[in-house]
Formats: sequence, structure tokens, C-alpha cells
Amino acid sequence: MLTKFLFFIISGVGKSCLLLQFTDKRFQPVHDLTIGVEFGARMITIDGKQIKLQIWDTAGQEAFRSITRSYYRGAAGALLVYDITRRETFNHLTTWLEDARQHSNSNMVIMLIGNKSDLESRREVKKEEGEAFAREHGLIFMETSAKTAANVEEAFINTAKEIYEKIQEGVFDINNEVCYSFIVI
Repeated sequence: MLTKFLFFIISGVGKSCLLLQFTDKRFQPVHDLTIGVEFGARMITIDGKQIKLQIWDTAGQEAFRSITRSYYRGAAGALLVYDITRRETFNHLTTWLEDARQHSNSNMVIMLIGNKSDLESRREVKKEEGEAFAREHGLIFMETSAKTAANVEEAFINTAKEIYEKIQEGVFDINNEVCYSFIVI
């Protein structure tokens, strides 16, 4: 089974580092800005079944927004990421979420991620604010650290499990979709 994830995010929140941590189990402190879309993949097991996750890491810069919209089609899940140390990244979540919902399957599973939890002393966005935003918009919520790997595995796996459940319930028809993927916004 193939599952496509998309990362939907604002620029500079650590989305590419999250992807690298999940796919390669390593942290790269200096990373070039994503131009357009980058891709990663990893096999996981859910309920004894091997599932290949395709992970599309989209550019967070406004200039690439129209390009990344085309990647929403066929995405079963999304990780909407903000940086807990930068209030402005949290403030733009509504715009990115509206964009994702407008251009994707209405049943897409979306997890809200507050990244950089290792930088607690520089925190500008309280965990409770992230939880409240997620609750208000029907999202799953988790804080992660790409640097320490805290909750990175869990974020991807938990989102994949939600997608898998929807497939089992018939919400997603895997026979009518080209592929299912994650997008990281």
C-alpha cells in the first residue's frame, strides 16, 4: 500500500529536517531552503501490513505556493508545521490550512506540528495554543524536535494510522486514487 504525505508549512520551520529525521534518522543543522518540492519515502508497518509512505516536502515560501497546490491532489495526509519559537509561523496557519482544504480531498488527515520543542527557552507559542488551534480545526496535534528526534516518528506513524483507519472504513477508496501520500506544509 502506498501512502502520500505532504508537509504544508511556512518557510524555515524545520520541515526538511523533520523529513530527514524520519527517513534517515539524522539531523542536519544547516539545510538549504526547499525550492519547489523535495521527496522522501519510508516503509512502515501498520497492523502487520507494509506501507510505503511517500513524503512530499513543499517549499514554504509564498512565491512557490501556486506550484505546491498541485501536490495536494491525491494526498491522504498532511503535516502542517509551525516553529514554536516564531509566533509569525503560528499566525499563518489558518491561511495554509484553508489553502490545503480548498485544494485537497475533504477527508485528508491533517496533523498540526509545533516543531523545535528542544528550544523551550525561546518558545513564543504555548503548547496549549497549538492544542486549541488543532481542536478548533479538527486536527491531530503534536510537538516535535527534528534535532532530538522527539515525537518525529510518532507524528508520521500516528498520521499514517489515521489514514489507514480511513482506508479500512472505506473513506478513502485506494482503487480510485493514483496514490496516497503525505504532504508537508
